[in-house]
Amino acid sequence: MKLLLLSVLFFLLLLVSPSASCNSNDEKALLQIKKSLNYPPLLSSWTPKTDCCTNWTGVECTRRRVTSLTVSNGNISGEISPAIGGLPFLRTLDFSFLSHLTGSIPRTITNLKHLDTLRLRNTDLSGPIPDFISELKEVTFLDLSFNRFSGSIPGSLSQMPKIEAIQINDNKLTGSIPESFGSFVGNVPNLYLMNNRLSGNIPQSLSKYDFNAVDLTGNGFTGDGSMFFGRNKTTVRVNLSRNKFHFDLTKVKLGKSLLSLDLSHNQIYGKLPAGLTSLKLDYFDVSFNRLCGRIPQGGKLQTFKPSAYSHNLCLCGPPLKGC
Repeated sequence: MKLLLLSVLFFLLLLVSPSASCNSNDEKALLQIKKSLNYPPLLSSWTPKTDCCTNWTGVECTRRRVTSLTVSNGNISGEISPAIGGLPFLRTLDFSFLSHLTGSIPRTITNLKHLDTLRLRNTDLSGPIPDFISELKEVTFLDLSFNRFSGSIPGSLSQMPKIEAIQINDNKLTGSIPESFGSFVGNVPNLYLMNNRLSGNIPQSLSKYDFNAVDLTGNGFTGDGSMFFGRNKTTVRVNLSRNKFHFDLTKVKLGKSLLSLDLSHNQIYGKLPAGLTSLKLDYFDVSFNRLCGRIPQGGKLQTFKPSAYSHNLCLCGPPLKGC
């Protein structure tokens, strides 16, 4: 009797084990995905004769259902199959460093109601970033960087209640930051928009938010960028470099949490605020602007190289020449 009970228990454990055989519907979806990628050598382990939960490269399961799919760093050409929507328990989807992955994001991705991480990075995906991405209400990390996406930033991204980071940098996006980014329904995400073709003024409504990290470098933004700063804000990293921002830095109040500040290659004028001396900066660059006056003494300002202050109207004092 004891042996029988142990056998039954072992059988039940197999049924609920993450390493139990793959769900047949998930297997069919994965094989369709492999087909749309033109049967690459990277996915040679994806064969019906083996268990997709235990033997297939890049596939992870929980209780027989595929919960993670990672396809990266392979010589792969093709497109993301609409069959991706046939993996309803997927929590992580990562297609990265696939330079010949073309096409667009399929609409069926909205079937992935449990998706937490969506990373489509360093591929040749193109077209607009679709509005329907916002239907993925569980996503906390969105990375669509280093692709060929074009068009405007979908304002609907602000409707993702759990989003913590939006990385859509290094694409061909145009237009400005959507007004809707002044009304996120949930978290205030880290915002990485660098190296696109964005332009225009930053919506003033963003001034009410306390971003942890903002990187807008390498675009064509104009006007006032000071809304990202404030004495009581807990922002840690701000990079506004290589734009056309034009505002008086003298009036800017800086939160003590700021560790990295890059304002280089803009049209910012005025003086360096004395509040900089109280910051524990690990990176600082205000070069190529229209700043003037004596560099405040104290803190870490004198530890940065002269190049961090170069090409301004009339900045002076250490580490530059005396006034």
